Amino acid sequence: MAGSSTARGVRPEPDDSPGSAPRRGLTPQARFYFDFASPDAYLAAEQVNAVLPEIPEWVPVAIGPPAFRCQAEIDAYREDVERRAHALQLQTMRWPEEFPAESEFALLAATYAKSIGRAVAFSLAAFRQAFAGGRDLSERDNVLIAAAACEMHPSAVMKGAGLRGTREKLERATAEARAAGVVAVPAVVGPDGTVDDLSALLR
Repeated sequence: MAGSSTARGVRPEPDDSPGSAPRRGLTPQARFYFDFASPDAYLAAEQVNAVLPEIPEWVPVAIGPPAFRCQAEIDAYREDVERRAHALQLQTMRWPEEFPAESEFALLAATYAKSIGRAVAFSLAAFRQAFAGGRDLSERDNVLIAAAACEMHPSAVMKGAGLRGTREKLERATAEARAAGVVAVPAVVGPDGTVDDLSALLR
């Protein structure tokens, strides 16, 4: 069912803010940057924990999907994403009515989820709501369905996503991703600062 998932290898993030110093005895993690508006980020999210040597820190950022010049480009892009999803044996792609869709509230909810150690579970559920369920994440009820799938209470999500501190964390994470050289999502930034646009993973 879209939105319900058990993420492989889920473990609590060592901290809820990218760029923070690692806890004593832990080596820095790679960071996986994503935005729910990006279907490519969905494809990467379904694979990234399994293909990287270690599970990365999942970091929601407001960077968005590729820019399109016309409807023909959108149609070609959607066909390509559908082909790759099929090759990965994912559920058949179902697109939200609005594409690209507004993702701000979902990103704020993911930022809150990250602060309580639920970034991976919530983010996978939200991606599946959007691209396996065809639900528009600009609709808050659809985001709350994803939250419920990983046992996050709707009122807690609404409150957490509405906090000024949550918005500041999202803005800070986005700024830090851009400062690290991330110009598009999905992207992984290694502990050494190397940026990988995940093109090999997505093909």
